[in-house]
Amino acid sequence: MGIKGKRNRKKDRTGNRMAIIGITMVVVSLGVVVNVKCISMRQKNMEYQAREEALQQQYEQEKGRAEELEEYQGYVQTRQYIEEVAKQKLGLVKPDEIVLKPAPKN
Repeated sequence: MGIKGKRNRKKDRTGNRMAIIGITMVVVSLGVVVNVKCISMRQKNMEYQAREEALQQQYEQEKGRAEELEEYQGYVQTRQYIEEVAKQKLGLVKPDEIVLKPAPKN
């Protein structure tokens, strides 16, 4: 082998090293990007879990409120409620009731 053969081997070795360094840089870069995305996804997941818990609590509150409204709807349809409203808002009385009004203070 001559001088040219040694030069070609050196170029091949240098080229191989550069290729390995380049590939290593790409793999490291991909690892960093994947790690950053993973952290971002974990944060989003935690936010979504907190939001889900808040929505679940709100759902339970609204469910309780719906039950109260159903009870109130049943009460509104009773005779007792109708009589109360007639007395309070309309000032009506039953025929056999006596209305006593306090004397004015002078």
